[in-house]
Amino acid sequence: MVNPLHLRTFIVVLRTGSFAEAARSLGYTGSAVSQQISCLERSVKMVLFERDAHGIRPTSSAGFLAERAQSVLAAFASFEEEVKAMSEGNFGQVRLGSFPTASQQLLPSSLATFARTHGDVGIDLDEGEPEALIPLLLDRDLDLAIVYHYDLAPQAWPKTLKAEPLLHEELILLLPPGHRFTDAGTSLADLEKETWVATGERTSGARSLRRACAAAGFEPEVHYRSDDYDVIRRFVATGLGVALVPALGHAAGSVGTATIIDLPVRRHVVALHASSTINPAVEGAVAALKTASAEAAERLQGVHLA
Repeated sequence: MVNPLHLRTFIVVLRTGSFAEAARSLGYTGSAVSQQISCLERSVKMVLFERDAHGIRPTSSAGFLAERAQSVLAAFASFEEEVKAMSEGNFGQVRLGSFPTASQQLLPSSLATFARTHGDVGIDLDEGEPEALIPLLLDRDLDLAIVYHYDLAPQAWPKTLKAEPLLHEELILLLPPGHRFTDAGTSLADLEKETWVATGERTSGARSLRRACAAAGFEPEVHYRSDDYDVIRRFVATGLGVALVPALGHAAGSVGTATIIDLPVRRHVVALHASSTINPAVEGAVAALKTASAEAAERLQGVHLA
């Protein structure tokens, strides 16, 4: 196999016309240059220089090799630059997983920021809930995943993963238009007689709701379930029930809102990646996500009043 270092030395020898001059130009000894050229000749199985007492003379084979060596060395130089950029997190690809609400509320801003600072790093996005994304992360099919967990439904992440906190969301009570608690504060116990719209029965949000209501002394009467917050909001808007949604999942306008003053539950959004990060670009992606999350936190302050 041809060594690119030997090719570089070969080009300098051709340009200078002697092993000694090439050695001075490269900072090598004359013996080192001679040895590299000999190694190159063995690799290509051709004599490249005729040697005699007066010096060296390139053969026709040397001319043939030189024509092609320049493009090879240019390609290798480009490869070296890309490898260096990749090692610094400025080139390559990040395979990102995200749950839908974060994709809608956090990714547009964070990916735009990341693109400005890491224009040569591509992003591949795959959406799913945490229970679907974490196995992909463990199998190295993802480099980074945005996931969440609720208070009262604790989540222990695998020890091989590192969690980077992004956002802590308040939960907002959605009410049908004209409900008596709209724009007010209420206790969870006051909602005992309400019909609820909730996420799927096995989701961490639904578990947190059940446990919070149990602590308040009742079992919530859930008649409708959906993992789409737009669907939940529309059900509430038509008077089918009340719902508890995280701040990122709320859109003002079609429903009433209220604060539950004694609710001990928030949703926590985190970025997960391997503890020993293999992809250097992940660090830049996490930084962009933290910036977008800080902006979202400011935007969500007092959102229940909108």
